[in-house]
Amino acid sequence: MKALITFLILLPFLISCSGGIDAEHNQSTYSVTALDSMPESEINVPIQIDLKPIFSLVENKVDTVFSTPNWPEGWVEADCATRYKYFFHRSPFSISASGNELNITFTGNYKMVGATRVCIADKILSIWTPPCKCGFTEGDRQVKIGFKSRFNILPRHSLSMKIDQAKPIALNKCTICFWQQDITAQIMKQIQVQLDLARKTLQDSFRVVDLKPYLQKAWDQLNDVFAVGNLGYFSLYPRKIYIQNMDAKDDLLNINIGITATPLVSFEIPEVNEAPVPELTPAVTKNNFNIYLDAVLQYDSLSKIVNQYLKGKRFNFQEGFIKKYVVIQNCQLSGNEDGRLKIKVDFSGSHKGIVYFVGNPVYDSAQQSLVVHNLHYDLQTRDFLLKTAQWLYNKRIINELSKYTSFNLSQYYDTASKTLNTWLNKEWRKGMQSSGSVAELKLTDVFVKPQHLIIRSNCTGNLTLKINELNWAL
Repeated sequence: MKALITFLILLPFLISCSGGIDAEHNQSTYSVTALDSMPESEINVPIQIDLKPIFSLVENKVDTVFSTPNWPEGWVEADCATRYKYFFHRSPFSISASGNELNITFTGNYKMVGATRVCIADKILSIWTPPCKCGFTEGDRQVKIGFKSRFNILPRHSLSMKIDQAKPIALNKCTICFWQQDITAQIMKQIQVQLDLARKTLQDSFRVVDLKPYLQKAWDQLNDVFAVGNLGYFSLYPRKIYIQNMDAKDDLLNINIGITATPLVSFEIPEVNEAPVPELTPAVTKNNFNIYLDAVLQYDSLSKIVNQYLKGKRFNFQEGFIKKYVVIQNCQLSGNEDGRLKIKVDFSGSHKGIVYFVGNPVYDSAQQSLVVHNLHYDLQTRDFLLKTAQWLYNKRIINELSKYTSFNLSQYYDTASKTLNTWLNKEWRKGMQSSGSVAELKLTDVFVKPQHLIIRSNCTGNLTLKINELNWAL
């Protein structure tokens, strides 16, 4: 996601591709408020997680064999009159997921030995009876055991979990002693007691998991300010965060995550937006992004670009039989209160002075160009030239200014789309693969402000993230 945002940042700066802009020239804190007219950007990323590695991890982390101490010689004396020992081993887990439920079942295989003696008030009155066994000559006795867990993401930054444990089901009987006493029900009862204790321990520990510390950390990172090389500073300004409840099927888990934001780029460091993470909003199932980005361009930096082409440029004129010329010494761009671009030109030569031009910067979507329409001398300059240097009042300088303040962006759109598509389709790290495409990439509007020029870009497309392998730790 960050790569997508970062690349879109570059688009408003394509006009400066032939000359860098020093973003470090002013380190003062600068607060920029996005235009009220700016639409909110939406970034929706469906994440699909392959649960098989997690299932394998659970399988490997849980012991397969359980027994009384020192099996097969050791005994456990439950009381004065009873002693027993057992050996239990489980089958591999059968794990399935559906919706927000996770089901774990397995088959337990066991054998047990028991003996009794006569005791009164803990006073031993007899020796132990011969051992009574089940699960030996007739083969292991079997029981089916299952757990069901339900997960829900709550709006106030928490994950709730409810664990249900199904009653153990005996798959065959456990009969002991020569008279074949059936003790299956008693064994199932004891297994149920142990499973209830395990379920309660898990439920008490994980009934509600507080996600806020993790989400707040992520939110703070989204609110951070990022330096983008020598192009300026990027702020995402997130507004909302969307998370859809987990939806699993078989061994795949799907989660939809999205944010709305009003991203902004400026040449000076903006203030970090410190804010608590908002409550979670249910996400809409979609995999598209629609990003609007306002780039705040400082006029002194734009002036440097224009000066690269025009500073020192000579213009020759003819006034009757007299040849005259001017050399442009400096160009300075600024904005008027009425939303027009103002260009101040210092010149020397046959005549020395300052002239001013005004025009309207617009984006020509048909030509995919940023142009200055209706560029002309301002009223005071025109009156001055007509009185003092009428030979300067012609369109040659205007035509040159128009040429170097117009920027065709079509080739950059093609390059940007190809590069962004490469970024969207890559393996970010082992087991994490993204896929997507850019549907449209364009500059949508230009706003002239007295302090800066604002260029608005828009990028739409789709993006999906698949996770097949993660370094999970239990």
